[in-house]
Amino acid sequence: MTIRLPHGTYEPRTEPLALAPHGAPLTSRAVYSAAHVVADPYADVSPDSPPAVDWDATLAFRRHLWSHGLGVAEAMDTAQRGMGLDWPGASELIHRSAAEAVSVGGQIACGVGTDQLAPGATHTLPEVTAAYEEQLALVESTGARAILMASRALAAAARGPEDYLTAYGHLLRQAGEPVILHWLGPMFDPALDGYWGSTDLDAATETFLEVITAHPDKVDGIKISLLDAQREIDLRRRLPRGVRCYTGDDFNYPELIAGDDHGFSHALLGIFDPLGPLAAEAVRTLDTGDVKTFRALLDPTVELSRHLFEPPTRFYKTGVVLLAWLAGHQSHFTMVGGLHSARSLPHLSRAYELADGLGLFPDPLLAEARMKTFLTLHGVDQ
Repeated sequence: MTIRLPHGTYEPRTEPLALAPHGAPLTSRAVYSAAHVVADPYADVSPDSPPAVDWDATLAFRRHLWSHGLGVAEAMDTAQRGMGLDWPGASELIHRSAAEAVSVGGQIACGVGTDQLAPGATHTLPEVTAAYEEQLALVESTGARAILMASRALAAAARGPEDYLTAYGHLLRQAGEPVILHWLGPMFDPALDGYWGSTDLDAATETFLEVITAHPDKVDGIKISLLDAQREIDLRRRLPRGVRCYTGDDFNYPELIAGDDHGFSHALLGIFDPLGPLAAEAVRTLDTGDVKTFRALLDPTVELSRHLFEPPTRFYKTGVVLLAWLAGHQSHFTMVGGLHSARSLPHLSRAYELADGLGLFPDPLLAEARMKTFLTLHGVDQ
């Protein structure tokens, strides 16, 4: 049996990888999957409407990740935060997922931002800080760990590094528990260009480190999403003792998680949404000290990840949700904000081919049938 793709024919595999749920926690690394949200396909909405979320399917996907021992990074950019998911939707997602985490004993960390502020408007630094405080209080009230995400409003309001030092210093003093600081690069969100007060990444790094070293007791770790492995390695070697580095590098994660003689990165990755079971299996081998098998399992996934995250990188969510549909985690390929139209047919077809080749689909025949339906809808006769 073959399937006709835009770039040629492909013979799907017939057997998936054997990756049964294994709820035991991972021990050598802290590993979070940034999880997508499932849209309600029956809602009569437009891309400009408030998001309509299928809460049952959304929470079921989080239980899937927890069942393999992964933590969930909630309400991050993978959940279309600021790209289809507004603050009211994100706050409900945080409440629901945090409660679900308690019920199943799952690890969860939730994004704290400023997206309740009107986009495009000018906001003062105190207004931005107050918006952060509101969201921080909400996340902490659920018992989840807070992730202080990069803020478009802060990037627009700040006049230099000192404004970042002021805003983050205030927030870290307010935090009841140590937080994760997230540096999201402009390849993921162009509005964040010049974050930490400079477009010079070396200068920005110094400001970032100044924030951390001034409050090491309030920083659990940092998540770096710059797609620059050497910069992450250099930065993690300069962190205060006890502050973790969580890689957000969806291009170089196997080597960064494996580490070197000077240390390693933990993980908080969007690519671990479709790779969840395989990623968990790989880290379990790392827990035993078997770096070779860890790399043998995870290195072949990098081609898929680099494909999903190719420029414009911020649209990687479209491929992630396609794979979730093909894997049977949801009944449709629809996204909040209409983002399912953000990638081309050739791009999505290649994503299917790479994912199937890795054995990521629990039911390859279901994935093949759904992909054929998708292709036929777009004029590729089977």
